[in-house]
Amino acid sequence: MVSSFLQDIFKAGDTNADSGLDFQEFLQYLKDHEKKMRLAFKSLDLNNDGVIETSEIITALKSLGVDISEAQAKNILQSMDSDGTMTVDWDEWKYYFLLHPAKSIDEIAGFWKRSTIIDIGESIAIPDDFTVEEKSSGHWRRHLVVGGIASAVSRTCTAPFDRLRVMMQVHSLEPTRMKLIGGFEQMIKEGGIRSLWRGNSANVFKIAPETVIKIGAYEQYKKWLSFDGAKTGIIQRFVSGSLAGVTAQTCIYPMEVIKTRLTVGKTGQYSGIIDCGKKLLKQEGVRTFFKGYIPNLLSIIPYAGTDLTVFELLKNYWLEHYAGNSVDPGLMILLGCSTLSHTSGQIASFPLTLLRTRMQAQAQKEKTTTMIHLIQDIYYKEGKMGFFRGLTPNIIKVLPAIFISCVAYEILKGPFGLTKK
Repeated sequence: MVSSFLQDIFKAGDTNADSGLDFQEFLQYLKDHEKKMRLAFKSLDLNNDGVIETSEIITALKSLGVDISEAQAKNILQSMDSDGTMTVDWDEWKYYFLLHPAKSIDEIAGFWKRSTIIDIGESIAIPDDFTVEEKSSGHWRRHLVVGGIASAVSRTCTAPFDRLRVMMQVHSLEPTRMKLIGGFEQMIKEGGIRSLWRGNSANVFKIAPETVIKIGAYEQYKKWLSFDGAKTGIIQRFVSGSLAGVTAQTCIYPMEVIKTRLTVGKTGQYSGIIDCGKKLLKQEGVRTFFKGYIPNLLSIIPYAGTDLTVFELLKNYWLEHYAGNSVDPGLMILLGCSTLSHTSGQIASFPLTLLRTRMQAQAQKEKTTTMIHLIQDIYYKEGKMGFFRGLTPNIIKVLPAIFISCVAYEILKGPFGLTKK
């Protein structure tokens, strides 16, 4: 951590790019940094009384979408309060941040910004917020590209578990239900080792358009829901993220249907994405590309709501009990909180995901089942547990998916010119 701070100071102070930091450059850095910290101090000091109080810390972070309790705000304040007054004046603020890389309250809140590198096979979570600096420098585009490639690698490596999950969901009402080990054996027996990756091409192909649409829609919805240039709060982020998920899923939903049909298809039934799309259009018509659309849209609310709620609870618990003198949780804590929140979101929305998958897999020759009839059919034949068929492989793939996407992201950061903050 210390070496990272010194690197930031060295980079900011070396104005003539001679790979050295002389005394004059260091003095200039201190003057420039002090100006930035003066602006940050004034933005926090809402009542202009020359000191920062706990209520002002809470208000500032809330405006940036980070809700903290009074006790958590006191912990932050105590880390800077040198005279025990439970307030921070300009001198205390200046000396605390003099050699600290954070230049604004946005950066402090940015410690808890959720990572784009996390991918567990579902892309309906609320997107990240990018800073003004990231947008102006173009780094956000590189982050998305690297995150997309890492997601593709992760999905490809865990594709066998994803196909098993779909197969267990679709064939759950058959007399011989597919089990975990037996499911892999059946798939290999039917189509060989390569069949374990059936449908993965569509799953990877849809990453790019879904991400671009979701990010664009998210930024637009945030603008519409913010008033008088105010920062986006948690409620606005939730609504904007949910609407962005609806927009993205609507645009790429035909690809979701194709992915499911490729996944449950038999060997030789389809030669690829285009062939599958042509055959579905010819044999079943345009409407087949939107089968399961309603449960898919309904699943976005419990997914995004649970995901955001669990993340906020875990974040606040860490801040309350383990923050100490720093609000920076570190990479492992952030990944752990995000992983648990994403997984909780998947579990909460899993029954609707199962309904979506079953409806997507319906062929024209089968009697089309409505969502209500399908719910009744599953409940009477399998009970409540029938809505969670395929959950086991879905949970098993989470940890390797997170690990692989993180490793891939770290490897790709260098070639794309992204350095860790």
